[in-house]
Order: sequence, then structure tokens, then C-alpha cells
Amino acid sequence: MFEEIYSPVQKITFAPFNNLFVKRDDLIDPYISGNKWRKLKYILAKAKAENKTHLVTFGGPYSNHLVATAAAASRSGLTATAFVRGEEVKNEMLLLCSLFGMKLIFTDRESYRDKHQLFDQYFASNAQAFFINEGGASVEATIGCAEVIEELAEPYDHIFCAAGTGTTAAGLLKGIQQHNLNTKLHIIPVLKGASFIKDEIAKYTPLSNQLTLHLDYHFGGYAKTTPELIDFIKTFTAQTGLLLDPVYTAKMFYAIRDLQQKGIIGTDEKVLAIHTGGLMGLFGMKDKF
Repeated sequence: MFEEIYSPVQKITFAPFNNLFVKRDDLIDPYISGNKWRKLKYILAKAKAENKTHLVTFGGPYSNHLVATAAAASRSGLTATAFVRGEEVKNEMLLLCSLFGMKLIFTDRESYRDKHQLFDQYFASNAQAFFINEGGASVEATIGCAEVIEELAEPYDHIFCAAGTGTTAAGLLKGIQQHNLNTKLHIIPVLKGASFIKDEIAKYTPLSNQLTLHLDYHFGGYAKTTPELIDFIKTFTAQTGLLLDPVYTAKMFYAIRDLQQKGIIGTDEKVLAIHTGGLMGLFGMKDKF
């Protein structure tokens, strides 16, 4: 299922930039889109190598990772279970998970914190069960994300990516280092107080001065928005034809524009934004629009 990929680089017109490009990972697959596809690629290969047939993972009720894992499992002839953080709810994302055959176990927030204990509680005696961390965080995920850099046909002055756990960021930095590029990597954490992401990246690849974390574009925290961000999404999409999600990619593109206005990014410098997909996150915030 992971043999072919469609992720072109598209130049977009968005004032005041002259050289703004987007790596369209959102086009890879409607349900296993963006960095979810890249993270799961080698995770599933590892599960197959270990003869595991039951994927067990974790996420919130609007998690793109859960949908991606459910779709990947069904296409691969595997079963899947997800521990869903919080009280039992119904929404568009969980409907898709169920349709793909994923079993959902709603879990109180306190129990959810210890994911390995949850896994052992339910699956310790199941030799076919395969643990996948929240968001797919793993060495295998960073290997898949590093391939973004390998696919680029030309160099860029700056590469931007939004971040939740830091796994994708680690893969991108690893790819830049492997190819000895002079590119500067800008990571936009979408959580408040996310300086810990640098420590997460360091678990997978050495840090360098090519990496910059911009911590002021979280808009209140994970899955938080403001009217200013919603207005930005509307304007950006109307001008470019490119959909953004409020949780990740909108915050990244807002940061790119703001950093240019502050003179940190030049209008003529070549900037590549990684569109990590996640557009179904719009469903969780439809009332904001």
C-alpha cells in the first residue's frame, strides 16, 4: 500500500512572497495523508516483519492519526484498536475509524497518560498486538519523514513545518543532515509551551543551528484558534486555492508570513512549506467558520 506516492512541489502566489513553494503531502491520500502516511510507512513494515496483525494506537477524538491508522490497517488486511482520550463521543473522524473496522476504547485522561500500561492491560497476552505510539512517534516514523528531503529536486533557503510531537521535525532535520544541505529548518509548534520539542528531536538526530523553533504561533495551544487565525485561513484559501487546517498548517503559514513581515525571511528567498495534510481537522472546528 505504500509503494506509490504523489506529493508534488507547487509554487503558490501569496503576497509578498516571490518564491513560496508547498510540498503537497496533503495529496498523498485522502485518509492516510501527509506526514501520517510517511510515519506509518515503516511502522507497518516493522509490524509485518514481526508478524503482527493487530495495530494498537492512541489519539484524541479528532485525531487524523487514528483515521490514518484505521485506513492503513484495513488496506493491509490487519485489525486495529484505538484508545481514544476522553469521554465517549461521536464525530466524523471516529465514524471513519469505525467504518475502516477500528475498535474504539474510550479512556479517561488519567489512564490515558500511561499508554504502555493501557496496552499491557488489554493486550499483554495478545502476541499479535503491535504498539503504535500517539501520532506514530518512533524511529521508523522519522525515517519516513526524512524522505521528504530526498524527494526535493532543488534546494531551498528555508523549510517550514508545523509540529505536535516533533517526530516529523526530527525526520526533516535528519534528511537535511544526510544530504548535507545548507537549508534552515523552521519548526512551528502548535502547542503552548512546546520547547520540549527540541528534546524530542534530539532523541532521533543531533541538533544543529540549522534548526529554529518558533514558539509564539500556537494561538492559545493545541487545537486552539483565534478569530485572527480563522480570518487568515479564509483569506489564504481564497487567494491560493489551498486548504489549511486550523490545528497545524494554518499556524505554519501564518508564521511564514509574520516572519517575512518582521524581516526574518526575505521575500526573494526560496521557502518550502510542508503541507502535512490533516484537513479533516476542519470538521472539529466547523463552528468557528
